Amino acid sequence: IVYKINSQMNTDNKKLSAEIQKELIRILSYWETYTLDYENGGFYGTINYDNVPDKKSERSVVVTSRILWTFSMAYRFLKNKKYLAIAERAEHYLFNHFRDEKYGGVYWSVTAKGEPIETKKQLYGHSFAIYGLSEYYAATKSKPALDFAKAIFERIDKEGFDSEKGGYFECFTRDWSQTDDYILSKPPYNKSMNTHLHLLEAFTNLYRVWPDPKLRFRTESVLSMMLDNIIDQNTHRERLFFDKNWQPKDYTISYGHDIEASWLICEAAEVLGNEEVIKRVGERSVKMAVATLEGLAKDGMLNYEFDPVTKHLNTDRSWWVMAEQMVGFMNAYQLSKQEHFWQKTLTTWEFIKKYQRDMVNGDWHAIVKADLTIPKTSKVNPWKGPYHHSRACFEMIKRLNKLL
Repeated sequence: IVYKINSQMNTDNKKLSAEIQKELIRILSYWETYTLDYENGGFYGTINYDNVPDKKSERSVVVTSRILWTFSMAYRFLKNKKYLAIAERAEHYLFNHFRDEKYGGVYWSVTAKGEPIETKKQLYGHSFAIYGLSEYYAATKSKPALDFAKAIFERIDKEGFDSEKGGYFECFTRDWSQTDDYILSKPPYNKSMNTHLHLLEAFTNLYRVWPDPKLRFRTESVLSMMLDNIIDQNTHRERLFFDKNWQPKDYTISYGHDIEASWLICEAAEVLGNEEVIKRVGERSVKMAVATLEGLAKDGMLNYEFDPVTKHLNTDRSWWVMAEQMVGFMNAYQLSKQEHFWQKTLTTWEFIKKYQRDMVNGDWHAIVKADLTIPKTSKVNPWKGPYHHSRACFEMIKRLNKLL
């Protein structure tokens, strides 16, 4: 299918929107069917390529929170109470098993029985807890969920904010003491793009339902860190890891994170509502999208990562990168009206339909190799949840409806 910008655009967009909504429901169906653990509660932590769960595998706060966000959004969007039931299940599990009653915040991982394993306070994990809880509150108006999200924000802001150099530190021990084991990076690189990107996303979503002045200030602060410290002023690409003084570790390029950030910074600016900032961020966003074009392979899909020093190019087509490039290019089209971004959006969707979706076992393949072979990687693991691709569907439907 080739969708063109012409007099038939509205008709084409209606068809495309319906097609993507159908895919969204298919994704939700997979997670509803295969991931619920009826013996121990919550959700299986690992499910293999053939949909067989590892019943003893640990559960991560990241995936649990992403499930919470996904099904809360699904209930808000589709009004189906079966999605609300799954969102409630995720919220209860997060509250009962990941919440640290003694020291505040959330654990990184728990056993299949719900007992803490990794108790370090990784702010990346906290960002997703806030993200999921705030979406659950938007769907249900549950005061305990909002109170939990607010408490997490207050704790990480008290313990994790760098009042001297700005931004947030990566990780702490369970009692919020300093540590040199950051889980996702190593000293001296105690700040990262990934943590700040998802804190921005989380703070933005929380601000939607709790317009607190301090939260607004911190959201503006993280957005500024993204624009001034993380996104390179000249290349319009993000640096990935930093020391306390915002000196980058290296210049490795993560194409997926760049295109994801290009639309998330716009979302934050729009929610904050400052027209001058919205304009500035929109201009930077388009430049970021243009910069990612260097990472496109001949098939129009973004390669995963490139190290300019070693010249090593990771050519995997990752499920989350495909999801983010579809939304990112759509966002760039909406901002710039450049037709090539519209065509890149549609090319991405065609690739997803043909190769990334698993029409046999459900959900999406985690990886499609550049030669289009598909490794039999797990369908669910501590990093692979339903959030990137379900969110891409939500975003595309919303954005397409604006074009109608």
